[in-house]
Order: sequence, then structure tokens, then C-alpha cells
Amino acid sequence: MTAALVVGHGTEVAGARRRSRTAWLLLAPGLLYLFVFFVAPVAVLLLTSLFERVPGGPVGATRPAFAVSNYVDAVVAYAPQFGRSFLYAFIATVLALAIGYPLAYVIGVRCRTRPLLQGVLLVLVIAPFFTSFILRTIAWKQILADDSVVVSVLKTVSLLPDDARLTATPVAVVAGLTYNFLPFMTLPVYASLERLDLRLVEAGGDLYATPISTFRHVTLPLTMPGIVSGSLLTFIPAAGDYVNSALLGNAGTSMVGNVIDSRFFRVVDYPTAAALSVILMAAVLLLVAWYVRRSGTEDLL
Repeated sequence: MTAALVVGHGTEVAGARRRSRTAWLLLAPGLLYLFVFFVAPVAVLLLTSLFERVPGGPVGATRPAFAVSNYVDAVVAYAPQFGRSFLYAFIATVLALAIGYPLAYVIGVRCRTRPLLQGVLLVLVIAPFFTSFILRTIAWKQILADDSVVVSVLKTVSLLPDDARLTATPVAVVAGLTYNFLPFMTLPVYASLERLDLRLVEAGGDLYATPISTFRHVTLPLTMPGIVSGSLLTFIPAAGDYVNSALLGNAGTSMVGNVIDSRFFRVVDYPTAAALSVILMAAVLLLVAWYVRRSGTEDLL
């Protein structure tokens, strides 16, 4: 009896080891991909951020060092660009939520009994992805041009002074960010609303709760994971974006992404560009961790 138990236990251990090896073999391609295209580049970026430029050397020449001052110099020199990046990204995220949540509610709740209409609306939400990001951004230059219909109407109704313009302004940059990243907000919110049990909403009405109270205490908490996911998917790329600022803004609206692009490819100052990139990644990670914990959805981390 004891020998049989020992043999059975050994067989179970051997089976567990085989399953473990199989699991690692299945994970190996993904882990290799992450190491080659994420861990290794980030490590190189960290090392580069501590290098120093060779005085009087060729353009782009650097040498190994432990120049922590690169980070201090980058923050001091480009603090306005950092502040502008996070401000624009925050405003764009709020606007995308204000536009995307009602849109997602209509698609996920109101159109739930109309599959065809729901499908058409979803296609319209993702339709911008079928067009180049650059082309969509350039289109906003025409929409907000001085002689465009939008500007003419705003001036006619006295919402915009006669000598004012929208192109090459923070308004244009934020509008481009909001438009380009709106689907990233709408789709996660829609996914949460589509799974919403409408019987809970009806129960709120049966208990004499007002529609606003039902929304605050039932719908909003149940869709909070979608809101958090959409906010992160909007804020993170918007904070590091440089295309909208380059095409729709001017020198006074440049974001940290524009500085990184310039330092890497024009000035060829690799240590400063790498330091700016590391600071941006660290700041975004800290903000994301704080936001997720404040919103009570730690499981998303």
C-alpha cells in the first residue's frame, strides 16, 4: 500500500513537471519577444541616458559615463514641455470621456436590441483607423483653417474674435489629440456598458431612484473599469504624442515628444533624448499607478 502511494505520488510529480515544462515552452516565444523588443531596448535607453557627449567630438559621439546630471539638466531645460504634454493629454482625456461615454452608452445600451444599428455605429467608431494617422491630423488643419466653415461660424456667433485663429494654437493640438484617441476611450467604455445588466438599472427605478441617482450609484460604478482602461489608453499615448503638436501647433505648443524627436534625429543628442524618454516613462507609470489606485481598480495593474 505504501509503495503504491509512493509510486502514485511520483507519477503526479512527474506529470506536474511535464506540464510545467510545456507551459514554459508555450510562454517562451512571448517572453523572447518581450525581452528582445521591450526589456533590451529599455535597458539600452537607460544606459544611453547616463552617457555623456564627447566634447569637440563628431556629431552624436558619446562615451560611457554615469552622468546623472543628464536627468537634472533635462528636467530644468524642458519643464514647460513636460507640463504642456501632461496638461494637453489630461484635457484630451477629459474631452474624450465626455464625448465617448454618451456615444458608448447609446451603442452599448440603447442599441442593444438593434444589432444592425449597433454594428454600424461600432464600424463608424473604428472607421478612422482605416485612414492614416498623419492624414487624419492634417485634415484638422483644413477644418480649423482661418477660412474654414467652423471658424466662420464661430466668428459669426461671436464665440471667436474676428482677428482670432484656431490653427497653430493649443486648441488645435488638443482637438487633434481628442479626435485621434477618441476610439481608444469609446471602445473600452462600450465593452463595459455592453455587459451591463439592465435589470439593475430597472431595479433602481423600482426603488424610486431618479435617473441621475441610478446612473451615479449603479451604471457608473459598474462601468468604472472601462472608464479607467479608456482613460489610460487615451492619456498615455497622448502624453508622448508629437505629431499633433508638430502639424497643428507651433513652437509655443511643443510637447516633450517633439523635444525627444528633435534631440534624437536633428540635434543628435542621444543622452538628453534618452533621459527625457526615461523621465516621461517614469512619470507616466507613476501617474497611472496613482490613478488606478484612486479609482479603486487596482486589479488593472
